[in-house]
Amino acid sequence: MAQRNPPRTSFVIASRDRAGELASVVARLLDTTECPIIVVDNDSRDDSVATVNRLAARAAGRVQLVELDSNRGAVGRNAGVAAATTPYVAFCDDDSWWQPDAPGIAEQVFDAYPSVGLLAARTIVLPRDEEDAFSRMLAESPLGHPPHLPGPAILGFMSCAAIVRKAAFEQAGGFSDILHFRGEEMLLAVDMTTLGWDLCYYPELVAMHQPSQVRATTAAQAARVMRNDVLTTWLRRPAGHCLRATGTLLSATLRDTEHARAAGEAVRRLPAVLRRRRRLPDRVERALQLLEST
Repeated sequence: MAQRNPPRTSFVIASRDRAGELASVVARLLDTTECPIIVVDNDSRDDSVATVNRLAARAAGRVQLVELDSNRGAVGRNAGVAAATTPYVAFCDDDSWWQPDAPGIAEQVFDAYPSVGLLAARTIVLPRDEEDAFSRMLAESPLGHPPHLPGPAILGFMSCAAIVRKAAFEQAGGFSDILHFRGEEMLLAVDMTTLGWDLCYYPELVAMHQPSQVRATTAAQAARVMRNDVLTTWLRRPAGHCLRATGTLLSATLRDTEHARAAGEAVRRLPAVLRRRRRLPDRVERALQLLEST
């Protein structure tokens, strides 16, 4: 009998304080795939580390735990990618996972399209078993479907439904420590595109998402997204966009305490933003403006 080739995709899960949900996702991936699994613990205060260690002890070397000594948010995924020895990495959250055939499909697409740095999947939301609205937006991307790509060109994605080429992800610097968490994807998308990598939506890839019940309030999540939208604008966009974003942020401080807190966080990050600010190439800026105009 011919020996099957080993998987060339690793799963990376960054998690904090969701031991039960994390254990369910890791067990599901162990049962339905053969890929290595790297769990990055963002300084959990519950028994997440012990839970993953128990799973790893029974997983014949397939589960690796990376423990961080502070909560680094989305940057935790960078540590997982660094630990991966495969050329491709599929991101999961502790409330999301992939259909069993997704890694194999992604490997074939990456092999056939060497310019592709990221594939965004079609996302199914449970328990409603409905396609996520963002997937429909990606499918109808105003950037169209260039003939050299396997799907529509995009400049945005959901981390829990993305598979990356490790080399492209690391060349772009991964997720930014300025943003921490929520809405961190846009900055990485434009930075990868600036470097010449293509990002595209590929609906044959399917990710499953069952939103956790252990999460910040809706207002807190919205405030963090706005904070990171503004920070991303300050980091990469022209002065006019920065002024408008600043006005939006200041107006939001009157909305509730969460937005006021987020505005303060953005202002405190301003020195780091100024050190790392760089304008996008005209072709990337024009693509963003096209997306914003539709």
